[in-house]
Amino acid sequence: MKDIAERLKAIRERIAQAALRAGRSPKEIKLLAASKTVSVEKIRQAAAAGVQIFGENYVQEAREKIKQLKDLGLTWHLIGHLQKNKAKLAVELFDLIETVDSLSLAEELNRRARARGKIMPILVEVNIGGEKSKAGVAPQDLLKFIGEIAPLANLRVCDLMTIPPFREDPEEVRPYFRQLRELAEELKRAAIPGVEIKDLSMGMSHDFEVAIEEGATIVRLGTAIFGPRPPRT
Repeated sequence: MKDIAERLKAIRERIAQAALRAGRSPKEIKLLAASKTVSVEKIRQAAAAGVQIFGENYVQEAREKIKQLKDLGLTWHLIGHLQKNKAKLAVELFDLIETVDSLSLAEELNRRARARGKIMPILVEVNIGGEKSKAGVAPQDLLKFIGEIAPLANLRVCDLMTIPPFREDPEEVRPYFRQLRELAEELKRAAIPGVEIKDLSMGMSHDFEVAIEEGATIVRLGTAIFGPRPPRT
């Protein structure tokens, strides 16, 4: 069975090939290790193999891991849905929050960041497939939403994130990734003050190569790095 370092070597080769197919530099792509339910020891192994960015879904679970791994100087993204009552802790723990999807949440994050004297980088989550089971701003509401949160002085809008509908064939997901890129390009043209269009966080273990071909700058990989997840207790 392959260990984490071997898996990461193969993943980096696949990232590089996907980037080159799209005429992009592999250096443009950030690899985020989605570490929900993953042990501290496995995270250490991934860090030893060169992973710098880790993504957690649950604030409480992340709190203990971040504390135990403080010596490694890792970068932590929140990639799960965030409830407003966890905003204070999220601002304290994370370097970037990828899942902002409502004005009330953005305002609470801004308030908490201001209290800490911190500028909180965020991505806006877009429900690109219009799925009722998923959070995120509807594509048709995105421009208006970004305009509403852009004036919040302690947030820095860095771009967009999506979790498209799952399809066995990654090619069937390509149109969703393309749509997110097109929305990002529309935002760039809008030139909203205070909005820095930088990152597209899209693509997971089964479809990240297609996401890269369509413009992803952050890919969130869990099982491809760590193997099948243990059940959450």
